[in-house]
Amino acid sequence: MEDSRRANLVVLILSGTFVVLVGLDLIADYQSGSSEGNLILEGLLLVTCGTFFVLAVKKLALVKKQIQSLQVDVEKLQKEKGQWKNETHQLLAGLSVKIEQQFGKWKLTQAETEVGFLLLKGFSLQEIADARTTKIKTVQQQSQSIYQKTGLASRSELAAFFLEDLLPPEEAIQERFESAN
Repeated sequence: MEDSRRANLVVLILSGTFVVLVGLDLIADYQSGSSEGNLILEGLLLVTCGTFFVLAVKKLALVKKQIQSLQVDVEKLQKEKGQWKNETHQLLAGLSVKIEQQFGKWKLTQAETEVGFLLLKGFSLQEIADARTTKIKTVQQQSQSIYQKTGLASRSELAAFFLEDLLPPEEAIQERFESAN
């Protein structure tokens, strides 16, 4: 982006300089009594260079407007992103509290609660063992204990238990797919 702006500025300066030089040469040739053909030819060159210069200035002005417009759009999107992130952060914090409350109802130990959160986040058993600085066997036993206490058979069932209420009902999902087809 910076390179193209610099290149456009160089072209603008060179074309402006060329217009000035051709204009000065035309004036010098006129004063020295050059032939009419030479003056006409240099006059056409001046008009061509001047036109190119004016078009380049207009294009640069248009590009500058577009850049300003894009900067405004980026600022708006960043503001929206911040608002969305804040709203979802609040929602996720509330969900985290509800999950912890449910873990309490299931009478999970503190260690099982930590493992349960990490399972829900998608960590592998090895990653959980590394994060908690325990052996993988310990994490396996704790996850089996979680499944026994909850009556759920797997990590996906554990996740589904909490996600089910967040998603639209199955009928609504089917309606969306049917209307899309």
